Amino acid sequence: MRTGGQLIVESLEANGVERIFCVPGESYLAVLDALHDSPIKTIVCRQEGGAAMMADCHGRLTGRPGICFVTRGPGATNASAGIHIARQDSIPLILFIGQVASHAKEREAFQEVDYRAFYGPIAKWVTEIDDAARIPEIVSRAFSVATSGRPGPVVISLPEDMLTSLADAPAALPFTPVETRPGEAELAELEKLLTKAERPFAILGGTRWSTKAVADFQSIAEAWSLPVGVQFRRQMLFDHLHPNYAGDVGIGINPKLADYIKKSDLILLVGGRFGEMPSSDYTLLKSPYPDQKLIHIHPDSSELGRVYRPTLPVNASPSAFAEAFAGRKPARTPVWADETARLHAQYLDWSTPPQTGPGEVQMGPIMTYLEKTLPQDAILTNGAGNYATWVHRFHRFREFGTQGAPASGSMGYGTPAAVAAKALHPDRMVVAFAGDGCFMMNGQEFATAVQYDLPIIVIVVNNGIYGTIRMHQEREYPGRVEGTDLRNPDFAALARAYGGHGETVERTGDFAAAFERARDSGRPAIIEIRLDPEAITPTRTLTDIREKR
Repeated sequence: MRTGGQLIVESLEANGVERIFCVPGESYLAVLDALHDSPIKTIVCRQEGGAAMMADCHGRLTGRPGICFVTRGPGATNASAGIHIARQDSIPLILFIGQVASHAKEREAFQEVDYRAFYGPIAKWVTEIDDAARIPEIVSRAFSVATSGRPGPVVISLPEDMLTSLADAPAALPFTPVETRPGEAELAELEKLLTKAERPFAILGGTRWSTKAVADFQSIAEAWSLPVGVQFRRQMLFDHLHPNYAGDVGIGINPKLADYIKKSDLILLVGGRFGEMPSSDYTLLKSPYPDQKLIHIHPDSSELGRVYRPTLPVNASPSAFAEAFAGRKPARTPVWADETARLHAQYLDWSTPPQTGPGEVQMGPIMTYLEKTLPQDAILTNGAGNYATWVHRFHRFREFGTQGAPASGSMGYGTPAAVAAKALHPDRMVVAFAGDGCFMMNGQEFATAVQYDLPIIVIVVNNGIYGTIRMHQEREYPGRVEGTDLRNPDFAALARAYGGHGETVERTGDFAAAFERARDSGRPAIIEIRLDPEAITPTRTLTDIREKR
């Protein structure tokens, strides 16, 4: 006989969980007690949204569910930001919520929430365990649901009395992963369509990729001379310096690449849903009937034909598809080979940062320095804001598993994601980018990095405004500034107050030495870059936007 809390931890151990992220609560003390004797590491966070984002980043980098525990009511609702990210980004995650005791349910007990109603629209599956004996069954199902088809977050509510009750349950066994593979007929039809194409383009996105799958698709691209793009914030899916790489597809796309895609005669879309952001508001591919022939490969059949009518739908995971198609080769050199080389040259030009700009600090030279300095396997994380454009456009990702960024555009993600990435890969450099507004949304998780000796480097680009909103405001209502100014702390001093290392950069030439001191400190570090708000984008100033809207 074991308690419900012990059965939860046993089920996690059986499924290979090595680390959880949590904010403690009295509602699940029985689980915390069971974790005391478990090899599972517990990362205690400072706010539930940060904990859920850490679990999301863990799932994003590993392909296995990140695990998060929070308490009822405010704890559970705080975590919703991370669950929304995981849902929109197709990331496997399991959120366990301590719930009120069974006798108090539906009485609006202290901090009671109906989690099926609250989380139903943004989670893949929401359930509550009423009988401790069913814990192995339901936890195993949660892992299957979170990872199969289109991955996503699962929410499990745990009534407090259920966790303390004793049950005679079977020993927990690991879940069995579900793979979706393409059929021979589909592969043959794809080969036929590619052979007939004159201007094809491949777009990689979504999840359920792996290092091997990325290598397999690289082989496909080489064999067929395919130009390859990656969806918004899925940039780690193809080596940016590979001669077949054409650039990222979506918000801020290279106009020349956008024009090429619109004029293509065949699009090979692998793994992605190609929603509003990557499709440039459904303009690159028209919905529901694209101008191009569309081969859509996705592990969830419900996504095939959902927005776009494909010429050839293939219900397969990216990994299984890439493995299956990697051995096929064209009979002759494709006619589009020269176009592929031209697109890569255009990408290299597009991704070369400008070396000038308004103010005393220019981000272009800083990005140039980082490109020369960062190891190829460095992990970069970020949240949302105009500052992220510098990473999005000018960092050239080389390897799989090096990007933690929310395609959902959620602020506050970069710092907690960096904590999770460093906990997962302590031997690799982890750099988080954040704007001043973005950092303040979950910057308290810097304390988590200090507590667990995780020497992340957080680059805070401080321009004293909510930059993206100000940019839109100046374009739509020029000169009528309201609600977008910020008064910030001294971020370097804040880092030192937490017990970390702090640096302030007020001139471009100061950055390299500041970065090296931060890196060599061996402690979590914040480098505050005080950027002129006029430097709102790499190519346009606020004044320019205001006057030339």
